[in-house]
Amino acid sequence: MPFTESQVVLRLRGIRKSYAAPVLRDVDLDIAAGQVHALIGANGAGKSTLSRIISGLASPDAGTMVLSGEAYAPRNKAGAESRGVHIVQQELNLVPTLSVAENLFLNRLPHRCGVLRRRELRDRACGALAMVGLAGTVDPDTPVSQLGVGHQQLVEIAAALSHDCRVLILDEPTAALTDPQIDLLFEHLRRLRAAGVAILYISHRMDELRRIVDHATILRDGDVVCTAPMNHLTAEEIVRQLTGKEIQRESHHCARQRGEIALQVDRLSRDGVLHDVSFEVREGEIFGIAGLVGSGRTELLRAIFGADVADRGGVHLGGAAEGVRFREPRHAVKAGLAMIPEDRRQHGLLMPQPVLSNVTLGNLRRFASWWGRIRARRERDSAQHFCRAMDVHYQGLDQRADQLSGGNQQKVVIARWLLRDSRVYLFDEPTRGIDVSAKATVYHLLNELAGQGKAVVFVSSEMRELLEICDRIGVMSAGRMTAVFRRGEWNQEKILHAALSGYSR
Repeated sequence: MPFTESQVVLRLRGIRKSYAAPVLRDVDLDIAAGQVHALIGANGAGKSTLSRIISGLASPDAGTMVLSGEAYAPRNKAGAESRGVHIVQQELNLVPTLSVAENLFLNRLPHRCGVLRRRELRDRACGALAMVGLAGTVDPDTPVSQLGVGHQQLVEIAAALSHDCRVLILDEPTAALTDPQIDLLFEHLRRLRAAGVAILYISHRMDELRRIVDHATILRDGDVVCTAPMNHLTAEEIVRQLTGKEIQRESHHCARQRGEIALQVDRLSRDGVLHDVSFEVREGEIFGIAGLVGSGRTELLRAIFGADVADRGGVHLGGAAEGVRFREPRHAVKAGLAMIPEDRRQHGLLMPQPVLSNVTLGNLRRFASWWGRIRARRERDSAQHFCRAMDVHYQGLDQRADQLSGGNQQKVVIARWLLRDSRVYLFDEPTRGIDVSAKATVYHLLNELAGQGKAVVFVSSEMRELLEICDRIGVMSAGRMTAVFRRGEWNQEKILHAALSGYSR
């Protein structure tokens, strides 16, 4: 046991959980006070299920939990929070119609005689937002639905950090954050650690694990395969434990011949969001888009795709002289565009529906007979082909999408667009919250699409993957594209400078 009896805040023994198949098998875990303990595993290894059990969102089939020397078996999230256990989930859990302030203190609204004290609520919200660097950036009275995913993630984190807690669980907390925001989050986590809080930290980002984690437990297929101090684990050892295989190092960038202009964005503008954004992408090119959270990256892709309607400017496809502003996504799809959205659960998948329906959705005409009946065998064969191409791990085509791990959900979204065979692919944070193996699958896909002559636009908050895989990188700042760098011209300092430059105008 790596910790003494007095250090252990939360002890798990023999935790089991099954759904369609076993997810956790006799998991033992000790989490100590004043420690950041990483839970590492491939998508589907059981990390999120274990964190949900600890936080009262799910019940184990077997096993026991002890919190500060007392039996612990929360029936729901409120029960866990009453014992000082709080979680920030990978998938956002906010009420979109309520304000930022109301979401921050949803169960703790300040009141007197049943009347909400709005000034006090606003003051508390400003203090909570300051902990994640949003003070002065986000108005506490703003409805959460008006924030991008990155800012929503920070609001969730701020809500958790504003509690007094014994155990804090963070499930991929930095997936939608940029480096400065991660630095601020880690600064606060170090303060919580110094105050004796036990932190369970789930992440796939090796550099983050090195910076903030004290101990690590590695899960593989529901089993604990390793628990050790973080400084005793090399990156190669972690990957070997995750996969059971030795790591294969490879470059994710491929030299390609670029073709004609496939997508040209000409002075695209949306009042208050985008300002005269222009760039072009050629056939066989991966064009990356960098920028801070709130810089307009997602909004740009949505405007190109017609999910949001631009006010001015246009999009030229295939060298066309006339630009268009798509008013609905279906028009963009018909013109040959595909978009893999940032929030796969809200905008990418029909969660209660089976994998089959999610893959073939939007392509049903391909499987219809002349009288309109779907050829079921042909539909299933095509869906299975593209699921195999994306290495989706699932029980079968009839398994519901909400029963898949986050990484496999992302692969299903991508499989749908591969089936569509579009000309231009817009990827918005496609590697958010997925493991190293699934990331490698996505990188291989991006290169494969570009190798087929497709034009690829790739938004990412991970600077390292942009630098590694892209042919050119455009930088968004305050709704403007402030710079475009070719491979060999860029470095992190130049890109960060460009990402900040729009806010000094």
